Amino acid sequence: MQTISINFVVPQGWHELSDKQLRYAYSLIASDFATDEVKTLCLLQWSGTKVIGQQESGSYLLKKGKILFEVTPLTLAELLPHLDWLGALPTVPVRISKINRAHALPADFSEVPFETYIIVDNIYQGYQQTQSDDLLDELANVLYGKPIKLTPYERINIFYRVASLKDFFARRYPDFLQPVSAATGGNLLGSSAPSAEEAMNAQIRPLTKGDITKEKEILALDTWRALTELNAQAKEYKEIKSVKGG
Repeated sequence: MQTISINFVVPQGWHELSDKQLRYAYSLIASDFATDEVKTLCLLQWSGTKVIGQQESGSYLLKKGKILFEVTPLTLAELLPHLDWLGALPTVPVRISKINRAHALPADFSEVPFETYIIVDNIYQGYQQTQSDDLLDELANVLYGKPIKLTPYERINIFYRVASLKDFFARRYPDFLQPVSAATGGNLLGSSAPSAEEAMNAQIRPLTKGDITKEKEILALDTWRALTELNAQAKEYKEIKSVKGG
């Protein structure tokens, strides 16, 4: 009897996925596959392994390159924990870099105007409250720079893209961007449904310090630079409040 060793080489996180791999994962999620089914199909697809058939014993006959081999369902299940990250939002922002020849903004919003971030944040808040696909389409218009007719899996891309960005920023700027419970219907601005104007004013005012002549300059700031300053101000405010409270 001959023993062969088969190596399954797969990505270690969302950040390692190519556009093609992201499209495949999002298409499975959009098709309502269960998490373990998504992991199994991605494991086979990304490792270059094909399912040839199923044996009477219940084992699967697989082909990798020119090698045919059998794998039990239990063996496949033991490999799935390596892809557990597929069951959670990306820890760093990811996105399909191009849709219909339209190039996406940088995943982490570096060198993106603060005004664009405010617009994206406001639309996303609206989506959280309404779950309207139209708002995902609207987000795509901003993130890809032109109107795009999205497929279901491309809408998943938009949702994951903005959700991962906001989670990334919440961890990077914890004094300004507070995690919010969906059950409360709240948001970063502390109200249940701010208008676009309210959302923009709430974030611009601390930076302009009441000087409206600076508004245009503030909106043109790099998103990271603006959030860094807002986080510093929020941290200072908390420290002052803590001292007074003590």
